[in-house]
Amino acid sequence: MPAPSCRARARAAPRHGGSCPLCGARSQSVGERGAAEVTAGRRGGGSMAASLRLRGAASGLRYWSRRQHPAAASLAAVCSRSMASKTPVGFIGLGNMGNPMAKNLMKHGYPLIIYDVFPDACKEFQDAGEQVVSSPADVAEKADRIITMLPTSINAIEAYSGANGILKKVKKGSLLIDSSTIDPAVSKELAKEVEKMGAVFMDAPVSGGVGAARSGNLTFMVGGVEDEFAAAQELLGCMGSNVVYCGAIGTGQAAKICNNMLLAISMIGTAEAMNLGIRLGLDPKLLAKILNMSSGRCWSSDSYNPVPGVMDGVPSANNYQGGFGATLMAKDLGLAQDSATSTKSPILLGSQAHQIYRMMCAKGYSKKDFSSVFQFLREEESF
Repeated sequence: MPAPSCRARARAAPRHGGSCPLCGARSQSVGERGAAEVTAGRRGGGSMAASLRLRGAASGLRYWSRRQHPAAASLAAVCSRSMASKTPVGFIGLGNMGNPMAKNLMKHGYPLIIYDVFPDACKEFQDAGEQVVSSPADVAEKADRIITMLPTSINAIEAYSGANGILKKVKKGSLLIDSSTIDPAVSKELAKEVEKMGAVFMDAPVSGGVGAARSGNLTFMVGGVEDEFAAAQELLGCMGSNVVYCGAIGTGQAAKICNNMLLAISMIGTAEAMNLGIRLGLDPKLLAKILNMSSGRCWSSDSYNPVPGVMDGVPSANNYQGGFGATLMAKDLGLAQDSATSTKSPILLGSQAHQIYRMMCAKGYSKKDFSSVFQFLREEESF
């Protein structure tokens, strides 16, 4: 049987609509609806209309590339990058993770509207020609797609709902993506406030650490309205190699909290095993090699080893500077503890890990990378 024509395929897929980008075959079922949305966007402001055109065109290209034309995939990618380069993206929070994430958006051709509470963090972006503004509200006034990357729930609430927060000037139809790791309940409350303003909120925390942020290989765990996932993925794919839809608002945060609890437990386990082996007379590099070819292998042992001198390019090779701070790990474990309490879930090792990182912070490790738990254990003879 000969392959159906593009026009026939367009008729067979009225739900998705649009024209085939290669031959012009058209489905009109959602065309009028899209036009109505764009018209409404023009009434509300040109930037919203531009955003709707961008999302609609990109979505159509993605659909055709999957179903209609084998050759359309490359065209979709080129077209998507071209359109994206004309639309500024807001970025709030330029810390250890936010800085390289924002730089990867720049590499993909996105002009940025930048804000950070510490002006010095913005300087290199300003020197590169990006626009720096004085508040989250100013970011929302100039961009209808915004990514936030902040340390705590309190910081996120202030950035969105504060006196000069995003919600003061957010435009209808804006897409707001929060990549902070915060309480899932806070994400849900922020989503409600954003929805009242006619915008869309998605939680999209990350995993992978500073190295993955620099290389663009983060994993994003996304919660929110599924229909908006493709629009979010378009941006997040510039910063990560894995962008996973988890479900409703808050599920991205839930996945991240579970991941970081396991990470803390495995890092403590790796540090204990390495410390014990060294005290038993084993060379640390040899022990790490054996662990990494055996059943004890984990990310903390083979990619982020906590023992100085075992690996290059990790915080343990730099006096535990940079990376993911012990304070942030203690915060994430506190979120896990709160969630475990509310769901009546036993987390015996998670609770112990939380106590260890709280002790570390109290004893001067708060600004060091979380892998400094090895150094902490080495110095704590009483354990």
